[in-house]
Amino acid sequence: MDEIKVSSIDAKQLRKGLQEDFESCVREVTEVINNARTGAIISDSEELVRQTMAKFRQKVFQKAIQMKIDAAEATFSPSAQEKCKRKVSQ
Repeated sequence: MDEIKVSSIDAKQLRKGLQEDFESCVREVTEVINNARTGAIISDSEELVRQTMAKFRQKVFQKAIQMKIDAAEATFSPSAQEKCKRKVSQ
């Protein structure tokens, strides 16, 4: 059976789709660092920054996977499937 190729995702589109999430992440990290006590920046901020970055990492992964799914669905459009069915039935 022939391997079906699904379009690749585009880094520029991914970046554009994540712009708001990135800006929000940067604001949160900045706020956490700025609110940390003098002399306790690491202990006051490390875990909160880690959590913020984990949320962003999850959003990046979800967005990239969704883009790949969308590309796959576009590859298998209903009209293309209908054409295949017509060819088989003829």
